[in-house]
Amino acid sequence: MNIFENYLEKIKKILLEQSKNNKIILPDNLDGITAEIPPSKFNCDISTNVAMVLSKVNKKSPIDLADSLIDVIKKNDEIIDDITVAKPGFINIKFKSVFWTNFTRDLLQESKTFGVNTKEKKKNYLIEFVSANPTGPLHVGHCRGAILGDVIANILLFNNHKVTKEYYVNDYGNQIINFTKSVYYRIREISLNEPFPTDNEDLYPGDYLKDFAQNIINSNKDLDFTDFDKISEKLSTLAIEESLSLIKKNLNSLGIVHNNFISEKELVKNQEVEKVVDFLKKKKFVYKGKIKAPAGGDNDKWVEREQLLFKSTDFGDDKDRALQKSDGAWTYFASDVAYHKNKLDRNFDYLIDILGADHAGYIKRISSSVDALSNSKGKLICKVSQLVKLIKDKKPFKMSKRKGDYITVDDLINEVGKDATRFIMLNRSSDVELDFDFDNLIEKSKENPLYYVQYCYARIASVFRHIKKDLKSDINITNYDFEYSIDEINILKKISEWPKCIDAAANKLEPHRIPTYLYELASLFHSYWNLGKENPEKRFINNQNNISDDKLIFLKAISNVIKSGMDIVGVSVPEKM
Repeated sequence: MNIFENYLEKIKKILLEQSKNNKIILPDNLDGITAEIPPSKFNCDISTNVAMVLSKVNKKSPIDLADSLIDVIKKNDEIIDDITVAKPGFINIKFKSVFWTNFTRDLLQESKTFGVNTKEKKKNYLIEFVSANPTGPLHVGHCRGAILGDVIANILLFNNHKVTKEYYVNDYGNQIINFTKSVYYRIREISLNEPFPTDNEDLYPGDYLKDFAQNIINSNKDLDFTDFDKISEKLSTLAIEESLSLIKKNLNSLGIVHNNFISEKELVKNQEVEKVVDFLKKKKFVYKGKIKAPAGGDNDKWVEREQLLFKSTDFGDDKDRALQKSDGAWTYFASDVAYHKNKLDRNFDYLIDILGADHAGYIKRISSSVDALSNSKGKLICKVSQLVKLIKDKKPFKMSKRKGDYITVDDLINEVGKDATRFIMLNRSSDVELDFDFDNLIEKSKENPLYYVQYCYARIASVFRHIKKDLKSDINITNYDFEYSIDEINILKKISEWPKCIDAAANKLEPHRIPTYLYELASLFHSYWNLGKENPEKRFINNQNNISDDKLIFLKAISNVIKSGMDIVGVSVPEKM
């Protein structure tokens, strides 16, 4: 149930009737007409731009056309209390209070689907996110992108789309060789008491490698660790298994489970890189050429070499991109192109990549390759997860750790918990840097957005406990002969915006809209709750130690939306706090 969509249909129906009677001229389609949430400065419930959209074809100013339409709209709808025109031509509609009584009735009947876009054509999405190198635990830099991808998936699933969550395992190349050597030296450190070579900058220094090494020793008693060359391939497999096991544990602690883990090594082994290069060659998108030195850099050592290049500039990139190095090895980009061909071959409607801030410059080249591979634009959608700054006592916060030179996901969760980590990581748009302030998370006030939303649900649960009702159970009301106050209607209006919030979050892939909305709804509720301290009529429990039907379904409606939103975010709603 979306009151804005419903009312838009009413307006379009009125327009079609007016057109039949030659009272108004309509364009070929009415797609530009909207029914939106009005600005707070207007005392109304819905605002429509219909007069501005139709003014040109009717050769009237938007104001004049709006003035001629308001009487027709009001005449066709007895539930309208007032209708006004605001510059430059918006028509603002205010409903009678009975509209909101009916709204709560409909809301309870459709509680399980409220907010779901039932009219939208269902799609099949592949979301690839995290995809950190399998060389150690996830750190805070991965955490925000992990939550971003997971909640985007939840939003799309809420709208009944099909979603596959995927992790691309970069288990091929020099970093894996160095990682395997690092584990090897840790094994020798444990087994033979040899010192770890700290002077080798290519090796991974984290103490977590000692755990990997010990686990490998314990489970491979018959493996000879005296000759690296002989066991490198086997050891690489074992080391990656250890790392992926830890990464999956990190993800699970965040409440994240991927459907697929795709190996870059397997793509290379199956010659998918060669196949995709041949595919692009046949389409004339590959040639041999030289790349000029990057602008603005220290280019004294730059050597222009003939390489195999992809015509990325044909698709709007600033330069063509190398697929093969001068020594014949494939570039990381070539493997990524092969992986995206693999994705495309699985026939998803859309591919979504969640990239870290350090990969923002990578978007154009990978988008270009997908355009070349698929003959269509818009198939790939890239979202960037910007940096996170940890703040404590108003200064950058560094935790003690044994994981290397970064703060891990486990460090963060041990400090603040899963719920706070997920909620606060979504507190701002993913394309701007985020300050993760630990001090706010210990506040039991509106300064702590997670607490404020959870406390809203807990307060409602306390009322239901008092009257010995289960908040999770359905409510059956037969008599809706009541009216809501202005304060209550303001909250119901906010609830009516929930489908709009979901649509915006889904269409723009902006999950931060969900916690922002929940915080605003919780703020309205807490303000109303506080009114009851001075005004007995605003209290939910009356003098007879009971609750009226109107307030019961009012609370139920709020709790349903809070629960629905927190489920999408992946955060709990405790009934006691």
